[in-house]
Amino acid sequence: MVHDPLRTHPAPSGQAHAPEEGSGGERVAKALARAGVASRRDVERLIAEGRVALNGAILTTPAVKVEPDDILTVDGEVIGAPEAARVFRYHKPVGLVTSHKDPQDRPTVFANLPDGLPRLISVGRLDLNSEGLLLLTNDGGLARTLELPGTGLVRRYRARAHGRVTQEKLDTLKDGVTIEGVRYGPIEARLDKAKDGPQGANLWLTVTLHEGKNREVRRVLESIGLKVNRLIRLAYGPFALGTLAMGEIEEVGPRVIREQLAEHLDPAVIPTGERPLWRRKGKVDARRTPEAQAAARSPGFGSVEAEKPEKKEYRPGWARPKIKAKPHPKPSPKPKAKTTYEERPKARPDGRAKPASRPPGAKAAGPRPSGPRSSGPRPSSPRSSGPKRRV
Repeated sequence: MVHDPLRTHPAPSGQAHAPEEGSGGERVAKALARAGVASRRDVERLIAEGRVALNGAILTTPAVKVEPDDILTVDGEVIGAPEAARVFRYHKPVGLVTSHKDPQDRPTVFANLPDGLPRLISVGRLDLNSEGLLLLTNDGGLARTLELPGTGLVRRYRARAHGRVTQEKLDTLKDGVTIEGVRYGPIEARLDKAKDGPQGANLWLTVTLHEGKNREVRRVLESIGLKVNRLIRLAYGPFALGTLAMGEIEEVGPRVIREQLAEHLDPAVIPTGERPLWRRKGKVDARRTPEAQAAARSPGFGSVEAEKPEKKEYRPGWARPKIKAKPHPKPSPKPKAKTTYEERPKARPDGRAKPASRPPGAKAAGPRPSGPRSSGPRPSSPRSSGPKRRV
């Protein structure tokens, strides 16, 4: 319970009192952020709206600490223990706002995510006209830690800008710059490609920074005469955009989270296992959920056989039959042209076929065959079909 001397006697208005200084427990904003409800800033807004209650009493201030035995609710829904931290890579397209709700009713990132995902919070933001890698997580504490400039995570961008600049001028950004009273830290900019034209040059730049303030890349490049017309985030800390297609989301494996983010996580929310729960196709593998894993460890698990197609059993030493390919159909023979009786060749006495008859007066085509003639008897007329009868 919260160490509050007035906890046993609720306030007349039904509101919780703030705890005394030095009391134990965890601040309510941090507890809700770790549970994936919202970021700490959003939790403070929820408390100001009277939507958060502790043990049935509505909170009026975020300066309240919560212990494991307390019952914390948001909009009447009980918030359980924090789940294991999960991280997702999302390729944000242009035209989406990085917010859960937009006052101008513009399309948001979270409204375009597929179904079945937990409640996620963005790590940093990308403005409406920016695209590229956006990290999402269910752990609000992790999101806040990764956003802090003191964490020192590298953000790398690919920018297309209009204007003219030299590499020497870009190198001046390494010392930082102050624009309209805002101090921006060291920025490394590299000129990759320039195409000069009559109205200016189109440039491609690679920009690396460590702070990630609001519209930092655009404002810093505008201060040296460049107007950014396309901005793509390529990497955020140890995570890169890679080959992730636009609008696609992919979960980071638990092993990668343990290796890369263990120092930024509470030990109670460090994930276990090797494979992520979320499939790239947009479905959840039910066999890897915590409920399914708990059921697999229960004594009665496996007593009911799953409905699977029966597999054919083969005797030891038998080879499985190979699937025979279907024979290729043979082409049907072409029909032979019919010949008339006059066109049929006549047989000769010596057994040689006689060429077809030709009209009277027509000469044979081609030269006559050379060589000795047959010594056998010759028919008396071309119409005779057999040897000449002797008298």
